[in-house]
Parts: sequence; structure tokens; C-alpha cells
Amino acid sequence: MKKLLLATAASALVATSALAASHSDEIKIGVVLGFTGPIESLTPSMAAGAELAMKEVSDSGKLLGGAKVTPVRADSTCVDAAAATAAAVRLITSDGIKAIMGADCSGVTSAVLANAAVPNGMVMISPSATSPGLSTAEDNGLFFRTSPSDARQGQIMADILLEEGIKSVALTYSNTDYGKGLADSFQSAYEAAGGKITISAAHEDGKADYSAEVAALASAGGERLVVAGYVDQGGSGVVRAALDAGAFDTFHFPDGMIGAKLEENFGTEIDGSTGQLPGTDSEGAAMYTALVDGKFDSTSPFTSESYDAAALIMLAMQAAGSSDPADYKGKVLDVANAPGEKIFPGELAKALELLAAGTDIDYVGATAVELIGPGESAGSYRQITLTGGKITTVKYR
Repeated sequence: MKKLLLATAASALVATSALAASHSDEIKIGVVLGFTGPIESLTPSMAAGAELAMKEVSDSGKLLGGAKVTPVRADSTCVDAAAATAAAVRLITSDGIKAIMGADCSGVTSAVLANAAVPNGMVMISPSATSPGLSTAEDNGLFFRTSPSDARQGQIMADILLEEGIKSVALTYSNTDYGKGLADSFQSAYEAAGGKITISAAHEDGKADYSAEVAALASAGGERLVVAGYVDQGGSGVVRAALDAGAFDTFHFPDGMIGAKLEENFGTEIDGSTGQLPGTDSEGAAMYTALVDGKFDSTSPFTSESYDAAALIMLAMQAAGSSDPADYKGKVLDVANAPGEKIFPGELAKALELLAAGTDIDYVGATAVELIGPGESAGSYRQITLTGGKITTVKYR
């Protein structure tokens, strides 16, 4: 009998400890983004978007009985897989995070997923990793993304150029998972619709001189140069070299090239250029802008996707009644999609109350969230043009 009582007491202690762990007073969420590297001008606003959602939830006092959410930042570098993995492992093993909002660039996201998240059973929701390869990555149900795959972006890019009457382009892409995946997707869609790729050539990031690359692109010709690169790295280097050589005067830019730095670097020199990045004109987008209220640039790429990624993590925890990734990973799709009461930016407290009461929610968020297939965004895009040195929205697709 004594052994039975001791065993029962031990079981109760384990259960109590597990309950305490899943309902701790502080829940740490990792924010793994490239605070240095080829998109470093974008990541401060991305982190601010995610941390805005965390503050909203903490201030509400309604997550898992009043838990506070603490963001813990780590630098993915965007390009160094080993450094990104080490940073993520440190967050998991030393800081005790319960989720990763990130990573950002596709290559480091793949590395963090395979070498840190999966071995440690950690949920990741990336706001910006768009490589088609991530759709089929082994993830044990731990990986999600609020940005659409570049399989869709490639088609959108082809549609825009052909509608503009551009029948032939030269294509250069960053020699990364992101650049290669997007280039392949675009080339397939563009050629299938009758467009001609005069040359498809990779460029390395971090070079001081891109004149040789531009010479090859110019020799092949094309009505426009498509630059599938990074605005803080080789992509801008290629554009500068092309302008200086008089090789091209208009360009087409995907999401990795679009941001305030593009305007700062080139101004009116690239007027008439076009591009696209994830975006929506939904009701939630306007509510998000109002919620940000000028605290940071809410129009910068992937800031709204970052808010939504963080929100989904915390809402899934509430739905599961636990901050343990093993418990809440199965709730991410449930809170992201219908059926349920629609939830918009600024309404996270309401969502937490509904979930606590056992009521379904449909998180719409800032980007009209709808997760499909393996847990990625169905996605919509903002088409832009450069006019008067400024990024101007043409329409949404």
C-alpha cells in the first residue's frame, strides 16, 4: 500500500510539474531573423510586427491563465545555415523558448527546421521563407508559413510581365535556395505562356563588382532584367552595375528586392520598373496599419506576415491549453482556418476568450490567413511599380 501511495504521489507530482510547465507565468518565443546580412533593412520591421502581437497578448492577460509572452531575438544572418542553426539551438536549449517565429530566408529556414526544430520538437512559423522545397520538407507537423510558396510567386511574376507586354527578359538570381527556387518557378511559368528567357544566370552575394555578370546579361538581351535577389546584397549590386553600364534601365523585382532600401538606393533611376510581394487589401490589412499607428513601417515586406505568424503560435497554444509544442502543433491549422468566428488584428484578446470558452475561431489576421496543404499560405500579392522614385501599388492579385 505504501508503495502504491508513493507511486500515486509521484505520478501526481509529475502531472503537476507538466501542467506547470505548460502554463508557466512566462512563455518565451524565439524571433529568428536576419538582423545582419542581405535583408537586414527588412528585419527590424518584421520583428516589430511579431513583437506587437506578443505585446497585445501579454497585455490582455488572457493567454493560459495570464502568462506573459517574452520575445527572444536571434540572428539567422539569412545566409549562414550553421550560424542560424546554432542560434536556434541556443534559444531552445538555453533560453527555453516554446516556439520560433521564423526563420526568414529559405536556406537558413530549411537548416533550422532540419537541425534544430525537428530534433527538439519545436514549432516554427516563418513569415517569409518562400522556397517551394519547403512544401515537402520533413517537418513532423512542426513547420508552417504565413507567406505563400514561390511556386505561386513565379506564376504571378510571369503574369505581370506578359500583361505589361514584356515578351523577353534576362534573368539573374541569388545563388541561394530562395533565388534558385524562384528562378525555376518563374522560368517555367513564363516560358509556358510564350515568354522568352534570354539567359538565366546566378549571381553570388557579397561581391564588390558585378560588371562581368551584367556584361553576360546585356549580351543575351531582353526587354527587362528580372532580379531575383536581395535588396541589401547582390541584387542591388547587379542593378547598380546594369544602370552604370547602360545595359538595362527597367527591372522586375520579386519580394526579396522590394523595400525602402530599393527607393534609397536608386530613386528615379529605376522608374518604370515593376514587381510583386505578398500583400492584401483585405479588411485586416487596414486594421493592422491602424494598430501599428506609425510605430514602424507597416508596409515593409513581411511585417504583417510576422504579426500573423506570432499570433497563430499563441492562439494555437490557447486552443490546446498548453504551451508545449507537442500539444499545440496540431491546433495551428484549426485556429487559422474556418469554421469559427473571424479574428482580425487588434482582436487577439477576444480570440483568447473565445478559445478559452471552447468556441472555434477563424484567424483572418493582417494577411487574410488561409493555410493550405502542408501548412502554408494560399497567398495573395501586391503588384507594384516604381514611379517618381517611390514604390507604388498598382493592384492586388
